[in-house]
Amino acid sequence: MPPRKKITAPAKPEPPPKIKPTGSAKARRSAARLAAVQGLYQIDLAGASSETVIHEFVRHRIGQEQDGDEFVTAEPQLFADIVRGVQARLADVDQMLGGLLSQQWSLERMELLLRAILRAGAWELLANEAVPPHIIINDYIDVAHAFFSGREPGMVNGVLDKLARTLRPAEMAARTAAKGGAGTP
Repeated sequence: MPPRKKITAPAKPEPPPKIKPTGSAKARRSAARLAAVQGLYQIDLAGASSETVIHEFVRHRIGQEQDGDEFVTAEPQLFADIVRGVQARLADVDQMLGGLLSQQWSLERMELLLRAILRAGAWELLANEAVPPHIIINDYIDVAHAFFSGREPGMVNGVLDKLARTLRPAEMAARTAAKGGAGTP
């Protein structure tokens, strides 16, 4: 009688690594927005699924040393929420943005990274009502400054500000009034 083959149980997937938070809560949220933009760029460039990108970032980038450097740990849940949210509502987000852009800056002609920044910011203004719009706008302006030195950060500011005034008029008017300016009716 031939020896029986030893049957082993299938390997269980590795649990995600324990991520030790570094930096302040504000810095971790800002890092999550930056990582989400990078993830959306990867989705656009390579055609990867949102779940693949989220898995890769959580396993290999967030909280990990990169090229010998340590960075502030991105908030993994906010990162995943932004990537999933943009992908789930991509048609809505693109329609909102398309209505605010000129022919010169149409989404179809726009550089992929700039489009990822606008999509992430637009989704947060639409869906992340727990965060004041000025915080969202400022974080995405900072992300734009990390990649662009020309007119792009100003364009991100203008588009997201205009979108915030449409989606969250009361919050934007209250902010303008608190700063001593004339509010939008």
